[in-house]
Amino acid sequence: MGIFSILEEECMFPKATDTSFKNKLYDQHLGKNSIFQKPKPAKGRTEAHFSLVHYAGTVDYNITGWLEKNKDPLNDTVVQLYQKAGVKLLSNLFATYASADAETSGIKKGGKKKGSSFQTVSALFRENLNKLMANLRSTHPHFVRCIIPNETKTPGAMDHHLVLHQLRCNGVLEGIRICRKGFPSRILYGDFKQRYRILNASAIPEGQFIDSKKASEKLLSSIDVDHAQYKFGYTKVFFKAGLLGLLEEMRDERLAVLMTRIQAVSRGYVARLEFKEMTKKRESIYIIQYNIRSFMNVKNWPWMRLFFKMKPLLRSAEAEKEMQTMKEEFARLKEEFEKSEARRKELEEKMVVLVQEKNDLFLQIQAERESLSDAEERYEGMIKSKIHLETKVKEFSERIEEEEEINAEITARKRKLEDECSELKRDIDDLELTIAKVEKEKHATENKVKNLTEELSTLEEALLKCSKETKALQEVHQQTLDDLQAEEDKVNTLTKTKLKLEQQVDDLEGSLEQEKKLRGDLDRAKRKLEGDLKLSMENIMDLENVKQQMDERLKKKDFEISHLQGKIEDEQILSTQLQKKIKELQARIEELEEEVEAERTARAKVEKQRADLSRELEEISERLEEAGGATAAQIEMNKKREAEFQKLRRDLEESTLQHESIAATLRRKQADSVAELGEQIDNLQRVKQKLEKEKSELKMEIDDLASNMESVLKMKAGFEKQCRNLEDQNHEYKTKSEEAQRALNDYTTHSARLQTENGELTRQLEEKEITISQLSRVKIVCTHQIEELKRQLEEEIKAKNALAHSMQSARHDCDLLREQFEEEQEAKAELQRGMSKANSEVAQWRTKYETDAIQRTEELEEAKKRLAQRLQDSEEQTEAVNAKCASLEKTKQRLQSEVEDLMVEIERANAANATLDKKQRNFDKVLTEWKQKYEESQSELEGSQRESRSLSTELFKLKNSYEEALDHLENMKRENKNLQQEITDLSEQLGQSAKTIHELEKAVKQAEQDKIVVQTALEEAESSLEHEEAKILHIQLELNQVKSELDAALHAQEDLREQLAMIERRNTLLTAEIEEMRAGLEQSERSRKMAEQELVDMSERTQLLHAQTTSLLSTKKKMELDIINLQTEVEDTVQVARNADEKAKKAITDAAMMAEELKKEQDTSAHLERMKKNLEATVKDLQQRLDEAEQIAMKGGKKELQKLETRVRELENELEAEQKRGVETMKGVRKYERKIKELTYQVGQ
Repeated sequence: MGIFSILEEECMFPKATDTSFKNKLYDQHLGKNSIFQKPKPAKGRTEAHFSLVHYAGTVDYNITGWLEKNKDPLNDTVVQLYQKAGVKLLSNLFATYASADAETSGIKKGGKKKGSSFQTVSALFRENLNKLMANLRSTHPHFVRCIIPNETKTPGAMDHHLVLHQLRCNGVLEGIRICRKGFPSRILYGDFKQRYRILNASAIPEGQFIDSKKASEKLLSSIDVDHAQYKFGYTKVFFKAGLLGLLEEMRDERLAVLMTRIQAVSRGYVARLEFKEMTKKRESIYIIQYNIRSFMNVKNWPWMRLFFKMKPLLRSAEAEKEMQTMKEEFARLKEEFEKSEARRKELEEKMVVLVQEKNDLFLQIQAERESLSDAEERYEGMIKSKIHLETKVKEFSERIEEEEEINAEITARKRKLEDECSELKRDIDDLELTIAKVEKEKHATENKVKNLTEELSTLEEALLKCSKETKALQEVHQQTLDDLQAEEDKVNTLTKTKLKLEQQVDDLEGSLEQEKKLRGDLDRAKRKLEGDLKLSMENIMDLENVKQQMDERLKKKDFEISHLQGKIEDEQILSTQLQKKIKELQARIEELEEEVEAERTARAKVEKQRADLSRELEEISERLEEAGGATAAQIEMNKKREAEFQKLRRDLEESTLQHESIAATLRRKQADSVAELGEQIDNLQRVKQKLEKEKSELKMEIDDLASNMESVLKMKAGFEKQCRNLEDQNHEYKTKSEEAQRALNDYTTHSARLQTENGELTRQLEEKEITISQLSRVKIVCTHQIEELKRQLEEEIKAKNALAHSMQSARHDCDLLREQFEEEQEAKAELQRGMSKANSEVAQWRTKYETDAIQRTEELEEAKKRLAQRLQDSEEQTEAVNAKCASLEKTKQRLQSEVEDLMVEIERANAANATLDKKQRNFDKVLTEWKQKYEESQSELEGSQRESRSLSTELFKLKNSYEEALDHLENMKRENKNLQQEITDLSEQLGQSAKTIHELEKAVKQAEQDKIVVQTALEEAESSLEHEEAKILHIQLELNQVKSELDAALHAQEDLREQLAMIERRNTLLTAEIEEMRAGLEQSERSRKMAEQELVDMSERTQLLHAQTTSLLSTKKKMELDIINLQTEVEDTVQVARNADEKAKKAITDAAMMAEELKKEQDTSAHLERMKKNLEATVKDLQQRLDEAEQIAMKGGKKELQKLETRVRELENELEAEQKRGVETMKGVRKYERKIKELTYQVGQ
């Protein structure tokens, strides 16, 4: 019975109280159900009567007043009166109320109603809970979460932030994310194949049976889909979130494509048919028009009239014969069509019968499957019973082991007691010897007393004489009496001790008898259990054999069922093929019917034509009769008409022959198809007979299994009889053993008489046993206390985790509230600013009003109203903001108080955890080892940093060499300037220019060599950087190994998970810093590559400058050649002038002519001088241009050099920044090391 059932039962009885309800709950559930617990009394909390363990923790419940609350539901009659009340508000309040009786009557009309006096709140709640659970079970939800829509308990209101917060705290959103990461969608293989085969039908070949799983695998592998988004199970395909929607979209697209294609094909087919009909109509219209025109041209001819009258008289008898034959053929075709229709109907009926038989076979197979499932359920029940028996056997074996241990302890105690008894026997023998000695001494004293009395009687006469002797004798007598008294006292004490020892011996004998009885009972139970064990083991062996046989048979049945399923699927495929063939035959029959109708229409058309021709013949004959004769032309026309008529007749006969041949082929095809269908029906009947045989064989095997089960049950009954016989024998043996025990008891009683004087030793033994028992009780109490302390410690740890979680959530809420508070303050500040603006605007308006009050009174009043409205709105907003701020401050104070409470509880938990800090010392050792490893990695890091510093020095060296190269380039510039100065005197310094060109080439080669050296140095730096990166990767691998080992330590030390997480975070920070260093190195490498690229650009530019200088040199050479040519020309002209002077000296007579020639030559020389001056001017211009080009080139080189220098400075600055970052990372690493040392010191404390 559940809690609500017990509560309802208690409400039924009149004398029930809260204590009786609590006692019933304890009797029903305490100790029987692990969820129900008895709470412990806690200080500062309300009293809890019972606790229930939920998934999130234990919840305490107080049951005071439950009975009164449960007995106080709304009475149905009162509710009805309220519903019928005259007050509208009261009737509206109870208009939607539905009682439990109304709800139950809606569900079960025939059931009895529970009276309103017995209707309780718990019953209503239980009914609602059952409905909710039925709804949940019918919908198969993945998870259920109870969410509060709002905190004001108003219906229909939804606080979105509250709902999102609850979903986030409950883990619903994370669960949805996890479901999305998993495989939430799943479909059976058959359904998937049937639904999504349309995506790629070629992947699954038709006419060949393929398993649904393989078919779906082929289909999914052939589709362009992410193959990591699905997995294959045993019976279903599992999809990640979104893939099924993608498949549906692909399927819709494919269906749209196929539908559009089908529509296009069908529309094209219909359009082609219409086009053919239109072309036929057009041709027929042309023919009809042609025939009508020709007929209209010919009909009024007299010979044509005569032909129209003569024609029906000539061929009327033959036409009637042809009509008769055609009618006979039509009747014959109709009979054959009716026969084919009857045959088709018979085949359809047979098909229906076969489908019914197939359904019956499918139902039989389902029934056999159900019987197999029942057998499987029986098998599972047998397995469960086997497991139960195995657990019982284990329990019995454990009990036997415990009993054997108890027996061993008892035997050990018995041996101890026997040893102690033997010691006591020895002590008793010694005491008996002492008693015998004392008795002998007593007898001797008695004899002495007798002798003394005799001597006294004889010596009475000599009393006076021997008074001294008598006095002495009296003294001796007194002494002897004292000795006797002492001996009697000793004897009395010995007798008392003897009685006590006898009592103790009796007690020991009783305990011995009890122990022997217990031992006998244990031996009997042991033998019985051994017999039961043997029987159960035999039964288990038999059951295992039966199970193996059943497994083999089940495997055979599964194989046979799979074979039958394959046959059934083959039959289904055959049936589908037959249905397709039947549909094709039906379509063919419909086509034949259409062809027959076409033939009928054609025949009707031919008959109409023949009737028209007969009419025309009659008209021609009438015309012939009227004309009275026929001319040769008319005879020829008649012959032509007869020839056309014979041609038409031949065409008609050929068409009839063709139709007959088509009908014959159709009949043959129909007969063949009917024969094939008959063969297929025969095959199906054979398959059905085979299935029936297999079914009968399966029934036989099931009967054999049932007989085997009956034989097993009979064997079980025989075994039970044997068990009973063995138990009877066991009872006989028990009686014999009891008789032997009685004899042994007699013997022990006989021996107990001799063991009467061992009391003191047994008392000591009892005292020791009492002390041992006390110590054992103390030990048990201590163990209980330790277990309680452990449990309390676990609870404290759980409470600490819960408090930490709640504190995190509270902090999160506090942060959210702080953010909201800040936002509200910002909004408030904005509103205040708006108010200040409004106030300033009011002041402005006031001043304006004071200045222009007369002119703009109405506008100012409107503005005043607007400002008043805005002021009111702003005041309302400020009030709302202030209210929000107040509520936020209240929530903040409440959260602060909760945080303080949580901090107090955390301090308590820390105080409780102080006891656990001792366990962390082992972990401290592990930490020290990891620290050593970390220090080693740090030393390696420092070595790598040293190497990076050495690399930076090498880079500085390279920079120095680069600066030297720049200085060299500046020297080259200076030399270029000197060369420019020297180029002005080209004629004088040609040789020197060649030398300078040679020196320039040498300088360029030297610069190239320097460039090669710089490139080699950079390559070495790259190799060293790669080596450093490899070292860093090695360090990262070691750090990853450290991480993995730390993860293993985390799994081993679950209590210290948070500290290890902190260490992991620090390791991740260190790795991040290392990655930052690596990024810096990569950046420096990129800058180095940029420098290399710039060097390459510089080399290219130097090559360009070299090319420009070579081109300028070539132009200079050309100009020099031109100058040389001009000089040769000048020299030639000078030589000519000299020759002219000599000729003038020689030829005076020809002076005038020579003078004129001289003038001419002078003119030519002046012209040549002008040419020379012009050439010199052009040479100067060219020289200036060359100087300008060289200056431009030098300026460009200077700019490039300046750019390179700025780039080098930037690289130097970046390198310095990287060095600073390295120093800062080292400082951070040292800080983290200090923090780790402090944390380890704190953990050690």
